[in-house]
Amino acid sequence: MRVPVDWLREYVEIPKQARGADIAAALVKVGLEEEGLHGADLTGPLVVGRVLTQQLEPQKNGKTIGWCTVDVGDANGTGEPQGIVCGAHNFQEGDLVVVALPGSVLPGGFAISARKTYGHVSAGMICAADELGLPDDGSGGIIRLADRLPAHELAPGDDAVPLLGLDRETVEINVTPDRGYCFSMRGVAREYAHSTGASFVDPVVALRDRAPAGNDAGFPVELRDEAPMRGRAGCTRFVARIVRDLDPAATTPDWMATRLTEAGMRPISLPVDITNYVMLALGQPLHAYDLDTVTGPIVVRRARAGETLTTLDDVRRTLYPQDLLITDGGERPLGLAGVMGGQDGELGEGTTAVLVEAARFDPVTIARSARRHRLTTEASRRFERGVDTDLAAAAAQLAVELLVELAGGRADAAVTDLAEPLEPVVIDLDPAAIGRLVGVDYAVDRVTAILDEIGCSIDGSGDLFAVTPPTWRPDLTTWPDLAEEVARIDGYDRIPSVLPAAPGGRGLTTEQEGRRLAANLLAGRGFSQVWSAPFVGEALFDQLGYPADDPRRSTLRIANPLSDEAPLLRTSVLPSVLEVARRNVSRGTKDVALFEHGLVLGGPAGVAPTYDVGVYPGAEAVEQIAAAVPAQPRHLAWAMVGEAEPAGWWGPGRAADWADAVGVVHALAEAFAVEIRVSTGAEAPFHPGRCARVELADGTYLGSAGELHPKVVSALGLSGRPVGGELDLDRLIAASTSPQASGLSNYPSAQSDVALVVDAAVRAADVEAALRRGAGDLLESVTLFDVYEGDQLGEGSRSLAYRLVFRAPERTLRTEEVNDLRDAAVAAAGTATGATQRI
Repeated sequence: MRVPVDWLREYVEIPKQARGADIAAALVKVGLEEEGLHGADLTGPLVVGRVLTQQLEPQKNGKTIGWCTVDVGDANGTGEPQGIVCGAHNFQEGDLVVVALPGSVLPGGFAISARKTYGHVSAGMICAADELGLPDDGSGGIIRLADRLPAHELAPGDDAVPLLGLDRETVEINVTPDRGYCFSMRGVAREYAHSTGASFVDPVVALRDRAPAGNDAGFPVELRDEAPMRGRAGCTRFVARIVRDLDPAATTPDWMATRLTEAGMRPISLPVDITNYVMLALGQPLHAYDLDTVTGPIVVRRARAGETLTTLDDVRRTLYPQDLLITDGGERPLGLAGVMGGQDGELGEGTTAVLVEAARFDPVTIARSARRHRLTTEASRRFERGVDTDLAAAAAQLAVELLVELAGGRADAAVTDLAEPLEPVVIDLDPAAIGRLVGVDYAVDRVTAILDEIGCSIDGSGDLFAVTPPTWRPDLTTWPDLAEEVARIDGYDRIPSVLPAAPGGRGLTTEQEGRRLAANLLAGRGFSQVWSAPFVGEALFDQLGYPADDPRRSTLRIANPLSDEAPLLRTSVLPSVLEVARRNVSRGTKDVALFEHGLVLGGPAGVAPTYDVGVYPGAEAVEQIAAAVPAQPRHLAWAMVGEAEPAGWWGPGRAADWADAVGVVHALAEAFAVEIRVSTGAEAPFHPGRCARVELADGTYLGSAGELHPKVVSALGLSGRPVGGELDLDRLIAASTSPQASGLSNYPSAQSDVALVVDAAVRAADVEAALRRGAGDLLESVTLFDVYEGDQLGEGSRSLAYRLVFRAPERTLRTEEVNDLRDAAVAAAGTATGATQRI
């Protein structure tokens, strides 16, 4: 919310010397966080000038420029007139204009300097309104100051910044969802008064007193809500006022256009600007219809299935039965209630009579319509947070008064005000409970004073109060809400900062410890952790080379995706990591090592009934919903692009290869004390000849690692030979155990090397497993140290050389024992894989 300081001063007493920073600091004290301070985006000398001469000179390009001499007083340091080239012609000799002298910088970073153009040295610029970031003054060109201010009050060389209001400041604040009333000058002024004790008079009180009551002659309106949400009607109040005989040529005055611009809205036309002005001032969104195009009655109803509406942004929208509509006669849609009007009934240049609407809509209805249609507007932003339930008549009155004053209109005596009574919220409050909750001992008198200050009415005394929140605070529904208000207004700085003692027996869960262990391990190996959104596009599955029957292609489509290009839930984390790596490489980072752990979709979703928000459907329904939620395991993925070891004075670098990716697997297995089996794999998106399949000792699949397939590298927009991997982190953590320490043997080890000839299709991991089984308990380690394929073995065979290390805990092994253990291991490998000992 942008708050023009000059506008705010009309609603609350602010010291003259207070600047935007002071106001922002005061608002921060009551929880309105500062987003920024804005002033005129202009620096340097901007002064009043009097045009002394204006010589028109036609140019070869058909354009006529004016070569002017302008008196700027002593502002240029010499007192001599400035020579300036100007292309506009809506001024003449003797006019007072605004001159930007060399050295000034106009909005948009446009620097002014003396430069040669059209055969002259132009030392400055004679300015138009839009060049200074001001609303169009209707002149169609250069600002003529005599049209704005009495000429006798101006002199050449005067500072033009304050004359044009370019020294005004705007404070931008962040409005949290529970503070919707602060989307208005009225609400922010009230908060400033809470913070500083400044005098604040609610402008709505006088407007409400002036607003006429509804009568039978008002424009016919019907509230028909045959399908209310959660038992709450979509519209519970509708005020309609008519203003006739408007001057179609009336324009928005400068002061209003300036305020709208400073508040972040674009001036459009006088009737529309008035509705926007009232919304910004009071917080009540309004809508105005061209009365001559509406036959009536106005009917507020839910949309019919398949019904369409072309909104003011020129988009034809298919409506949903839950959408609330404003219709003409119950048939022709005029607008999506509380969100945006339609093109039917739109105000035009020839509009002379308007129907002003001020309504009270259900926040949930408006919020859901805005999200369904991806149409967030200034109106919906306010309605979904809750507008003052007693504001409609006062807001309509202000709009009518401005239309009469500024557009020469005539207000009809006929007034429509349909309202369904709202049951006020009454909160039982024990004042002493606030102190126990917040940790500050508040006196009862202080509690009642604060509640009265924020607009609550209090009934009762002693130990229990009945508190009714004000109509502009729909967020106050429970006594802790009131406690928060007391703490906020009394001052957050009074709340002591006490770090609670951690209860015994608590701490990280096993899963949390496992995630932290994995992250720390990869970070220690030089990887950087990233986070990416868990959404992908369907084309990604083809880019990764997934087969048609790959279960990773089976996923869920998001109903309202953040991006139409990524509407699916991911089934793998590695593609997300590769996308981050690609983005980094494309920006000039040559060597990248990244990892991420996150949830993936791990199975099909069930079917469960849906229920309205805010209604507890019962334990059985909750179980059905929980059972329908698909499995979402947590996976860990990593990727490396470029060099694993950088080059330097010590020598050349080394590019990351498949062994680095598999090395991460072994490091994780060792850290988690999990026995794994790594074997040759051929799983997308990896190169079939450089892919490792990872399993637990019992055969449970964990994941894979290796070098990406060249086609995948090309499809993903990468280069080189990237490597990576992905494991099911949940399974890895579940398989981990607390390792038990064993005593070290003081006796020497014995080594024995064997070379086994196997078929080329036999996996080295299977041979190693067989050797371990056959060698017995005295085997300490098995290491593959050589692989040979050549003419000596024949086609289709290869030799695997292993080093077997044996050790006994209580004695030195004899050579005969080691030979027997080795032979038993070789025999087991022969039985399991067909291996024969190479001689």
